[in-house]
Amino acid sequence: MRRVPILLLRYPLPIFGINNLPLQPLFPYNNGGLRSNPSFSYPKSLLCSNFKSFFTNSLPPPEWIEPFSDVSDVVSAPQLLEPSPWVKEILNLLDGSFNMEANLVSYCRKFLIRLSPNFVAYVLRSIELRRNPDVALRFFYWAGKQKKYAHNLECYVSMIDILLLSGDLNRFQNVFVELKQSDFLMTVSAANSLIKSFGGLGLVEELLWVWRQMKENGIEPSLYTYNFLMNGLVNSMFIESAERVFEFMEDGKVQPDIVTYNTMIKGYCKAGKTQKALEKLRTMEIRNMEPDKITYMTLIQACYVEGDIDCCLSLYHELEERRLEIPPHAYSLVISGLCRQGKHVEGYTVFENMIQKGCKANRAIYTALIDSYAKSGNMEGAIKLLERMKLDRIESDEVTYGAIVNGLCKNGRLEEAMDYFKFCSVNGIAVNAMFYSSLIDGLGKAGRIDEAAKLFEEMAEKGCPRDSYCYNALIDALSKCGRIDEAMTLFKQMELEGCEQTVYTYTILISGLFREHRNEEALKLWEMMIDKGITPNVASFRALSIGLCLSGKVARACKILDELAPMGIIPESAYEDMVNALCKAGRVKEACNLADGIVDRGREIPGRIRTLLINALRKAGNADLAIKLMHSKIGIGYDRMGSIKRRVKFQNLVDS
Repeated sequence: MRRVPILLLRYPLPIFGINNLPLQPLFPYNNGGLRSNPSFSYPKSLLCSNFKSFFTNSLPPPEWIEPFSDVSDVVSAPQLLEPSPWVKEILNLLDGSFNMEANLVSYCRKFLIRLSPNFVAYVLRSIELRRNPDVALRFFYWAGKQKKYAHNLECYVSMIDILLLSGDLNRFQNVFVELKQSDFLMTVSAANSLIKSFGGLGLVEELLWVWRQMKENGIEPSLYTYNFLMNGLVNSMFIESAERVFEFMEDGKVQPDIVTYNTMIKGYCKAGKTQKALEKLRTMEIRNMEPDKITYMTLIQACYVEGDIDCCLSLYHELEERRLEIPPHAYSLVISGLCRQGKHVEGYTVFENMIQKGCKANRAIYTALIDSYAKSGNMEGAIKLLERMKLDRIESDEVTYGAIVNGLCKNGRLEEAMDYFKFCSVNGIAVNAMFYSSLIDGLGKAGRIDEAAKLFEEMAEKGCPRDSYCYNALIDALSKCGRIDEAMTLFKQMELEGCEQTVYTYTILISGLFREHRNEEALKLWEMMIDKGITPNVASFRALSIGLCLSGKVARACKILDELAPMGIIPESAYEDMVNALCKAGRVKEACNLADGIVDRGREIPGRIRTLLINALRKAGNADLAIKLMHSKIGIGYDRMGSIKRRVKFQNLVDS
């Protein structure tokens, strides 16, 4: 066998091996070994016809390339190794072009290489392909078609991670089916990666498949594995399953950590089981597990959604006591919650505490405080906060100014409200429907109906959509000043413009029609509301029942009340409202008849009706009858007529 020495020529010649077969040109490594150069090509001048025949007829088999160069004499961790030069070359070819696959085939033939499964998995984990799932999938399927090649588990794991990261669940399912059919032995790293990916999107069926594979292959779950499994179950709202996993951890070798507890607390909060979440917080304390700011933030958010602001405040104080960092959003929730309950003083105290701790307030916090101050009637405090907001260089928006305008209108300071309205119009602050509805309502209540109507028309001219609040404000103003026909015209206009007619719209008009003694029209409007599927509320029935009672149709009011019960509508104060209205109007006899009817039909206990009637008479200024009723047995006592006992009727109050 004859060996040909390597010559240092301008262009390296191929090395001839056994039987003079040409091999790839080799170049020296820094450590003395030999390597092939992926970017090398022979110049055409050296490729004679005989030379070409060697390459076409007598080529050696392609070489499987790995993502890292083989340096067996160097002891180093894989993550510290420099990737093979082939990685960069292949990535350059993955450009997403139409002929990308053809370019890959041509390149691999040119340099007599094949991409190993480890190489494919490594390339799929690159940043370039993670950002481009389409190209990644094309490369994945192209690599799978290589001769004598089969994807390994890591290739599937990397491809699944890319598809789930992009949210492409349809193509993910195709790859996942292939993975299940491949019958790989599950590994710890693959299981953890899959559980993390599936858990993030709440793919429970896929999660359980990985879990079974781990059990079948004798892989013991780590804390990392458990936490991602818990996260997946919680994201899919499998809270009971998450509970069982948590309990298994508590009794097993792998104990839950702060992440596990936070995940379980998050699950309870998502399921509306806030009390259970709070109990889990106390369990943490018993087990000497320190809750962190995420624990408290999750619970504060849940309590805020449920409207339990006292619990929000309590958790906020715990955060302070533990000297944990209080996130800005926690301050925002606590302050907004207190303001929503009308506790603006307490909200302001938390606000000042936040400022002292160096946390800057945002627009939402200022707006919540301003709105609460304005609704409580403390307009001076609201305006001072607006000025402080400007000093803090926080821009006020239409919501902030809307709260100021609404507060001024509610407090009868209409000229100041108009000044703010003009200021916003001039300074490019969006004047929305809230501004107009507040001003229209304020002007209407002040009896300035024409000015309110002018603003209503101005909305249409300026292209501001007129919502039900604006319509209701003007309809209310017109009906209360006796212009019910104009109010009804607006009601019909609402329907033409596609604006929703709410239960409040009907309530206003029913009251207005009864006030004008147009009782039949009011009843027709009530029936129209029911036919349209608009559910009556306490206010709407009060308007109808009082109107009917005052027009002498008490029985009709009681009948309509009976009809509401099957709809699940039971106004608790219905009888009280009717009795009060009749007594106030001086129709005591009718009030007594109503009271007798209520008791005879067993709708209310006699004692409660008696108390209602006494209070109604007292409020109506009829103290004598109230005292008479109080000292009598009417309603609750009995007269014996032979062997028959009969309750003393309320009617006796006016008959005797």
